[in-house]
Amino acid sequence: MNANLLASSIDLSSIYVGGETAVQYDTREAVNRDQLIVLPIILLAIGLILLILLRSLIAPIYLCATIMFTYFATIGISLLVFRFIFDQPFYTSGLPFFLFVFLNALGVDYNIYLMSRIREESKKRNITEATQIAVAKTGGVITSAGIILAGTFSALMVLPLTDLFQLGFAVAIGVIIDTFITRTLIVPAIVKLLGQYNWWPNKIIPSNK
Repeated sequence: MNANLLASSIDLSSIYVGGETAVQYDTREAVNRDQLIVLPIILLAIGLILLILLRSLIAPIYLCATIMFTYFATIGISLLVFRFIFDQPFYTSGLPFFLFVFLNALGVDYNIYLMSRIREESKKRNITEATQIAVAKTGGVITSAGIILAGTFSALMVLPLTDLFQLGFAVAIGVIIDTFITRTLIVPAIVKLLGQYNWWPNKIIPSNK
């Protein structure tokens, strides 16, 4: 029997496994690979866009950091809710990737809208007043957009599919965090603390001085 096996053309060193478990494993491995390759590329592209728009090396760094803060905070809150409220032991394999894409797309819009207004106001007044005016002028639009988007994605929770339920919940929570905490509190606080260093290596001198 051993001689027949050795003489056959079957490669006994490779074993192929099929079924739902194998498919889930392959999906998870593909998602993990994408997270290591695609997600940093997305974040780098966003940083380059902010660098070109704001003409600053400092602002894109902390703005990308705030996007990551929103992302990881959302992942943590979502996992706790899934585990202890909805009795779901873990999030689905594709959730981190799609959540990152959605939150980055939404977060960079809010960043551009807020920071471009702060930069514009900084040409006419000091950084504290410029930040206050920019937040006041853009706050209504950002808040309204955040509430609408959170409501839109939360509609996915009514579907009887775990993947879409978790994605809808997580994106809704992430949009709320980005709207009411990141963009309203954290970014303006960092801008005020850094002052003129926000625009380094450039410098904006208010015209009223």
